[in-house]
Formats: sequence, C-alpha cells, structure tokens
Amino acid sequence: MTVPTDGDTSPKLGSAIRRLWSEGQRAPVLPLLIVAVFAACAILAPFLAPHSPIEGELAKRYLPPLGIEGADPSYLLGTDTQGRDILSRVIYGARITLFVSVLGILLTSTLGTLVGLLAGFLGGWVDIVAMRLVDVGLSIPGMLIAVLLASVFGASTTNVILVIIVVLWPDYARLVRGETLALKQQDYVALARVAGCSNLTIMFRHILPNLMATVLVLVSLHAGLVIVLEASLSFLGVGVPPPNSSWGFLISEGRGVLESAWWVSIVPGLAIVLTVISLNMLGDWMRDRLDPKLRQL
Repeated sequence: MTVPTDGDTSPKLGSAIRRLWSEGQRAPVLPLLIVAVFAACAILAPFLAPHSPIEGELAKRYLPPLGIEGADPSYLLGTDTQGRDILSRVIYGARITLFVSVLGILLTSTLGTLVGLLAGFLGGWVDIVAMRLVDVGLSIPGMLIAVLLASVFGASTTNVILVIIVVLWPDYARLVRGETLALKQQDYVALARVAGCSNLTIMFRHILPNLMATVLVLVSLHAGLVIVLEASLSFLGVGVPPPNSSWGFLISEGRGVLESAWWVSIVPGLAIVLTVISLNMLGDWMRDRLDPKLRQL
C-alpha cells in the first residue's frame, strides 16, 4: 500500500521553499541584501576587518568617523575609548551576535518542535505535562534567568543560549502542538497506521515534514527578536564576555561618552536596527508566502 505523505493544510519543506521563489511577490531586495552583507561580515570577518578588533592605540582614541573634522581615513567609522577601530569591532561583533543567535534559535526551534510534536501526537499525560511546562516557560522572565545564571556561573555565551532557549521554546511547542493535532486527523495518517507504520515513523516521516513550513515562518519571525535579546543581555553585562564583543557589548562600552563620542554606541546600534528590521521584513514576507491562511491561491 502506498502511503501519501503530503498533508492538506501544511506544505512540505521542499514545496515551501519552491513557493517562496515562485512567481508572485518576490523577496524584498533591500532587506535581503542587508542581511546578506552582515552574514558575509560574520563569515569573512578576518578578511574584511581593516584592523584588529581588540588592539588599539591610545593616541588615536575617540577619532570621529570619516567626514567629521579630525577623522583619520584609515578609521572609517572612528575609534573607541582605547583607540580600537569601530568598523573592525562591528564586523567581528556581527560574527559573535549572529553565531549566538543562529545557534540559539536552532536549538530552540528543535526543542520546541520536538515537544510540540510529541504532545500533539501522543496526547494524554504527555500533552498535559508538556503544556504545563509551556505555561511555566511563558511565565519565566528571561532577563531574570540571565542575571541568575550570570551571578552563579558568570557571564558566558552558554548562558545567553540557555536564556534564548528558555524564553522562546514554548512558542514553538504551542504552535507545533496545534498543527500536529490537525495533521494527525488527515487521511494519510490513517493510511500509514493501516500500513503498519509505527508512531515514530508517522511522526517523523509523515507529520514532521508537513510542519516544517510553519516552523520556518516562526524562525524567521524570531530571528530579529533573538538578536535583540542577545544584545540586551550583553549590554547588561550578563551576555557574551569580552574580548568576544557582540553588538550589545559595543553599545554598552560607549554609553558613558555619548555626548563626546556618540559613534562608539551609535554605529553598532545602527547595525542592530538594520539587521532586525530587515529580518522582520523577511519574516513577514515568508509568513505571507507560506501561511495557508494568508497565501493567495
């Protein structure tokens, strides 16, 4: 017996990706370009940074960006309190920020999707326990957890990733559970049972692929939120520790000299703003293209 694997309400990942680039509303070019530029900076930081991000010259501290009186052409975006090149630090900061954000959201989406899939498909006490854990997760303030972890273990990249997971996994679990409850009523699931497929096979071979478009949309919408969360933790001093300086830490370094050397904080702040807005626009576009309730047929 041939068991169909396509659901009626959720496209598989492959067809979802094809739909993104099918005729119709194309991806917003400028946001896509901005995200690509920052991703390239993160990947190629050692080749793109004109100076060392951690070594500076005190004689060149607080040099303004190019175009302002007193600027040095070799420091396009100026220097900070220790004479370090702002452009180089922002480029390397992109590497730290995007690495933590990508890893955090990957682990978060995996955990949340697995919990939601098990809860929705198995039901019973598994569903009850999972949803109570979701309720607990939604009630925990992320910043409080970050401060607690930092006070016990010290500021670290691991703490940031743990906070991202604690704060966001309930969203994935709740969404995936609802989708799974609908998908397991489809005819192809009943046919899979008749064909003798086990629960694991049905969940991971027949239902999970049909959930991926929904998860992908949520990932795209969370991408900007994760960057802001990581930057907030680093700004408060409970995030990624130096010398691995993320954008949030760079903003924190310049908050005491905003009047005299505004570029120390404003430049990394603009990097965060541009990246988050671009990711949000791409997330909205992906939602419009993949959500069956919003997609134009």
